[in-house]
Amino acid sequence: MKNVSVKFLGSGDAFGSGGRFQMCIFVDSEEISFLLDCGASSLIAMKRFGVSPSDVEAILITHLHGDHFGGIPFFILDSQLISRRTKPLIIAGPPGIEDRIHRAMEVLFPGLSQVKQRFRIEVTELPEGVPTKLGELLVTPELVTHASGAPAYALRVQLAGKTIVYSGDTEWTDRLVKVADGADLFICEAYFYDKRIKFHLDYQT
Repeated sequence: MKNVSVKFLGSGDAFGSGGRFQMCIFVDSEEISFLLDCGASSLIAMKRFGVSPSDVEAILITHLHGDHFGGIPFFILDSQLISRRTKPLIIAGPPGIEDRIHRAMEVLFPGLSQVKQRFRIEVTELPEGVPTKLGELLVTPELVTHASGAPAYALRVQLAGKTIVYSGDTEWTDRLVKVADGADLFICEAYFYDKRIKFHLDYQT
C-alpha cells in the first residue's frame, strides 16, 4: 500500500493468550497516523515497538470492551505527563464512547478526567453507516454482531487514496462482505482456528 504502513502492535485477546498484547494496530501515512483499537496493554506495546504516543493523531475504536478501548486512559495520562502532547487527539467509536472513557478514567485515575489537559481531545460518536470525516480520514462504521453493551462496529477507513477495513470482534455476518467490498486491505479477526464460539469468528469460517 503506497505511502501507508500497517503495524500490528497487539493481536491478543482479553486473557493475554500466548503472551500477546491486546488489540492495537498502528496505521502510518504521510497524511495522518492513527490506531485501530487501543486495548489495555497498548501503551506498553507502543513503547516496546517504538511508536511514540505523540505521533498518533487519532484513535478509532470498534467496540467498548476493555481489550479494545481500555488503553485510552493510560494513553491520555502518558500524553499529559510524559509525552507532554500539545496537538489535538481525535478519539472516535460507537455511541457511548465518551461516557465510557470518562468513567474508565475516573476508576483508574480518579480526578484525571477533570484535569485541564495541555491538548484538546475531540471525541466523536460514530453513527452506524454514516461516513464521517475525521481529519484526513473518512470513516464508515458498519454494525456487526458482538455483545459489548454498545453497538459493535467494523470500520471502513479511507486515507491517502487507500481503503482499510477492520472487522473488530464479530461472529459471521453478511455485513462483512458489504463493508470489505473493494478494500485494499481487510483485517479480520479469527479467535480460534476451527472452534466456533458466539460473537467471534474462526479461521475456517
